[in-house]
Amino acid sequence: MAQKPSIPKGTRDFNPEQVAKRQYIFSTIRGAFETFGFQPIETPSFENSGTLMGKYGEEGDRLIFKILNSGDYLSKVDELAYQEKSSGRLTPSISEKALRYDLTVPFARYVVQHQNEIEFPFKRYQIQPVWRADRPQKGRFREFYQCDADVVGSKSLWQEVEFIQLYDTVFSALKLEGVTIKINNRKILSGIAEVIGAKDKLIDFTVALDKLDKIGAEKVKEEMLGKGIPQSGIDKLKPLFNLSGSFESQIERLKTILSSSEEGLKGISELQFISNATNELGLQITDLELDVTLARGLNYYTGAIFEVAAPETVKMGSIGGGGRYDDLTGIFGMKNVSGVGISFGLDRIYLVLEALNLFPETVDKNVDILFINFGDKEALFSLKAIKTLRAHGVNAELYPDASKMKKQMNHANKRHIPFVVLVGEEEVNSNSYTLKNMSTGEQLNLSMDALISKIK
Repeated sequence: MAQKPSIPKGTRDFNPEQVAKRQYIFSTIRGAFETFGFQPIETPSFENSGTLMGKYGEEGDRLIFKILNSGDYLSKVDELAYQEKSSGRLTPSISEKALRYDLTVPFARYVVQHQNEIEFPFKRYQIQPVWRADRPQKGRFREFYQCDADVVGSKSLWQEVEFIQLYDTVFSALKLEGVTIKINNRKILSGIAEVIGAKDKLIDFTVALDKLDKIGAEKVKEEMLGKGIPQSGIDKLKPLFNLSGSFESQIERLKTILSSSEEGLKGISELQFISNATNELGLQITDLELDVTLARGLNYYTGAIFEVAAPETVKMGSIGGGGRYDDLTGIFGMKNVSGVGISFGLDRIYLVLEALNLFPETVDKNVDILFINFGDKEALFSLKAIKTLRAHGVNAELYPDASKMKKQMNHANKRHIPFVVLVGEEEVNSNSYTLKNMSTGEQLNLSMDALISKIK
């Protein structure tokens, strides 16, 4: 007996309905990207290992899928490394390529490699799959899509304002109310660390602070103490733990807390600019909220930090995020190219729309009319009509076999096809078509022009 086929853990098959819903989200995001002037690029699914390795930290390197060299990949292996079974020494000699881990590092490579062809500032978007050798669990996969938009070559804060507008545009188009765009600034986090005497422990401080909403203030204080942050400094954080209220009121309190930090005050000034401009422009459906505990990979970001929270009625992690980085291309030798970018979490957005029943009823409809097959003569007549309908933008098809009518009608029902056309000898002779509405049962005998008009 043949073994039952399967797919690798952390990957998924998508049925036609799921693909249609995913395409609906893709097309909505892509449409917004292009409306805002972003240009599409694509990069290879795999890169040279040297492009990816060392760019994500030790943990990231471990999660990169390596590709074995073609042919006899063991022939060039260092014998000592082979005998020692040292994967660290062995891997470079048997694997020179790897599947991309994200879209950001390949984008940095693209900008450096094509810098003489690019007009800066460069607004790019990219919607492609990425791969991570992670442990699969709910909402976490080994193969998934990223939907990224970035601007490189400009330090203007108007870009941050535009990204907030972009998020608002997409979620408005998806009719996803109750979304909150949280914002912070790396300079504010650096300023706080400076004020509490933990400037040299910035990473430890922010990693702990980022857990405030998960483990509470006391546990955060314990973790900071364990990392060597002085009690006197932690005591100064008390106002932060209780920081709430409007965006403006939080900003005013931060000015007092960070009055002695030049970098912190600069971060506050940047947030004020973004907030004031956003208020002036207005948001359709989302809220902008200041969250001073937001870090999102602090080593990476240098200015504004974004994270998008799903509506509170749906228990879900972030559905988007991003921020400002001042030296994205520096990892490939092209220094001082500032950029800012955001990403949409496709899979989580899908789950939220599904939970809130926000997908349009017609999203998975791909055929408007099914012609019932009564025999070869009628089928040929039907295919001529189908050719005309398709030329007018109507999705139509013929049931391939002259099966029992009940079977053909059941097929239309199971595929949620809204109309069927019955073409028998009488219709062929009168050059007409009997159209049946599958939801109401209504039947009409129509000419081709009337049929097109009725369907469209």
